[in-house]
Amino acid sequence: MTVQMEGEGRANGEGQLKERGPLKDRVRLKVVVLLGVLIVLGLAGVVSFHASGSPDGLERVAEDHGFGHTAEDSATGDSPLADYATRGVDNPRLSGGIAGVAGVVVVLGLGTGIAYALRRRARDRRESAD
Repeated sequence: MTVQMEGEGRANGEGQLKERGPLKDRVRLKVVVLLGVLIVLGLAGVVSFHASGSPDGLERVAEDHGFGHTAEDSATGDSPLADYATRGVDNPRLSGGIAGVAGVVVVLGLGTGIAYALRRRARDRRESAD
């Protein structure tokens, strides 16, 4: 637990003690993480529509150097989220937004799962060493 002085610099020089414990810090962290996730989801849903329809860098280089015709379809070309769109959704803006949000959810889920597994593994190692 940390104790912070509030009111430093007042004319009378008296400050008030304010306790900040681990619970309050965890709540603040959760709020920051939640806001960050909401912002990222919003950006993925809205900004993804404005992505360029031009070929990506790899496709452009292949075309510029004359071997673009050798490209083959991806093995995942028939997946529900292929080509940054959602199969079965006719509205291109909505389709791209759904694909963007789905991508963010998958990446955040994988990242969170990996972080949790590594954290748990480190905790188990510490407990077994004690």
